[in-house]
Amino acid sequence: MSTVAVVLALIAAILHASWNAFLRTGADRLWSITVMSLAGSIICLPILFILPMPGSAAWPYILLSACLQVGYSLFLVAAYRQGELGQVYPIVRGTVPLLVTLGGFLFFSEVLGPWQTLGVVLIATGIMSLSLGRTRAATSSILFALTTGLIIACYSTVDSRGVKLVEQPVAYAIWVLFLFGIMITIAFTVTRKGLVIDLRSPLTWKAAAGGVVAMLAYGLVVVAYAYAPAGLVTAVRETSVVFAVLIGAFLLGEPLTVRRLLACLIVAGGAISVSL
Repeated sequence: MSTVAVVLALIAAILHASWNAFLRTGADRLWSITVMSLAGSIICLPILFILPMPGSAAWPYILLSACLQVGYSLFLVAAYRQGELGQVYPIVRGTVPLLVTLGGFLFFSEVLGPWQTLGVVLIATGIMSLSLGRTRAATSSILFALTTGLIIACYSTVDSRGVKLVEQPVAYAIWVLFLFGIMITIAFTVTRKGLVIDLRSPLTWKAAAGGVVAMLAYGLVVVAYAYAPAGLVTAVRETSVVFAVLIGAFLLGEPLTVRRLLACLIVAGGAISVSL
């Protein structure tokens, strides 16, 4: 694996944990993630006219992925309502490779190798450690986090199939991000009876910056795929679990207990094992 791929994947991991930290600290998290996503749509808009239009076969996947990402955002906001970054984020990220691996085994008869088996055991152990005990997050946050991971696993599966139906994978990703931003903006406007964005407010620009960071995190991973196999890139990318715990402790004032740190390291190790 090239040094370039490692650096890109590590930066992406830090950025992904960072925008989740920003979302966790927001007073109105639904508003924050809506503005973040809308900023992404605005950035994507001019790029749509440069890239080739996806064929008709890809559009059901693009629309389904965008809808699933709206659901993912809503459940993530709900998970952070009563859960800390260092608790919720590892459960969300760890659930994805766990479900994808178990789904392949149960529904597609995929054989689990020793690395995958070890990874499943480690992730399950780490998530259980974060979900049990006196210092665990609220039950509702844990359930929302698990559901968020399930939705991510679903749209990842959709994307893995849909991206093969377009000439340029970047076009697929840009259309998904653009439509996702529009859809969540419509959902917010309908449920809250309007969306107020004050361009003079620092919160607006912080949210917009968060949207840029989220897009960069996604884009850097895509670029890293050009320098190394996807499994290796994903393995390095999963170190975001550890970064989230450290950011939560040193920037958000969350407790950094030995148990929480070990649980997150176990989840990260399991995700890396599954990816390998």
